[in-house]
Amino acid sequence: MNRILVTGAAGLIGGEVCARLVAAGHRVTALVHRNPLVCGNDGWDVPVSETIGCDIRQEMLGLDSETFARLAREHDLVIHCAATIRFDLSDEEYEAVNTRGTANVIALAKAGGAGLLHVSTAYVCGTRDGPIGEDDPLPASDAFANGYEASKAAGERLVCESGLNFAIARPAIVLGEYENGRIRGFDALYAAFRLMAEGRIRTIPVREDGTLNFVPIDHVAGGIVAIAQQMGAASGGTFHLVAAQPLPVHEFAAAIGGYAQFHAPDLARHDRFDASVLPAMERRLHRRVAGLYAGYFQRDPRFDDGRFRALTGIESGPADRAYMQRLIDFCIADGFLPSAPAD
Repeated sequence: MNRILVTGAAGLIGGEVCARLVAAGHRVTALVHRNPLVCGNDGWDVPVSETIGCDIRQEMLGLDSETFARLAREHDLVIHCAATIRFDLSDEEYEAVNTRGTANVIALAKAGGAGLLHVSTAYVCGTRDGPIGEDDPLPASDAFANGYEASKAAGERLVCESGLNFAIARPAIVLGEYENGRIRGFDALYAAFRLMAEGRIRTIPVREDGTLNFVPIDHVAGGIVAIAQQMGAASGGTFHLVAAQPLPVHEFAAAIGGYAQFHAPDLARHDRFDASVLPAMERRLHRRVAGLYAGYFQRDPRFDDGRFRALTGIESGPADRAYMQRLIDFCIADGFLPSAPAD
């Protein structure tokens, strides 16, 4: 049994990681921010050993010196899941949470000599297309699609320079479970997806050969736990937690259009798209929601996960149209999307 501290334990990934660690017999301390509830993706409470409120943006995570020292002393491994995944923040806000927050978590791990498993994103590759290796160097600071990606890359650089026994997990776009589409909360891309399905966003700018690397949360959380349990062999490595095959953007649109109650979005060539000619309401929604994610419909990165598969023996499934349909079916069953055509 290892003594493991998990940051961001109330989040979708962090909660499911905690659930799997506890089920595997590890003693888990959960660090949370505003939300004190630690739940697995099934919605059930996770019986962690201790839950502690903190703020990773602050030195010593906003904890008193005694608590900070105790946490550092009592844990063998820190799994750093805490981050902001919003795409509408300022550079200062990204830096505070995703970069400086990582530095503060590194300080905690260093204080006790613990290992660090840092959860990043596969999209630290920036705007590159084609094969993306797990060992590929991070791109220049101006080569990212948004501030989120840049801040996660900056956090990775801090981890690599920390001198800790570390590993880095890089999930792609995390959505519902592979077999049934289940997800505990509808964050991030789900909001844009609903606006498209409801016909309020009718046009999205894409690249004709663009792909979306949708990866199930069970593959991501299971992969993080597998890496955590093999930190000796994983030390110094970066690991892609990605779909075996990405979803072409035209299959994404077709899957939505396969339901009578939904509107398949029109796919416009991104180099000819002009948001200013959209109807007023759609123009506002594009600026506030759809436009934030548009860059992911205009890329075709092909992430290699050979190192992850060699370490863990875990294979991911493809992000194909069947998986997309399971995601939609769960959204309907859970009430997030309508179950019948509107009158």
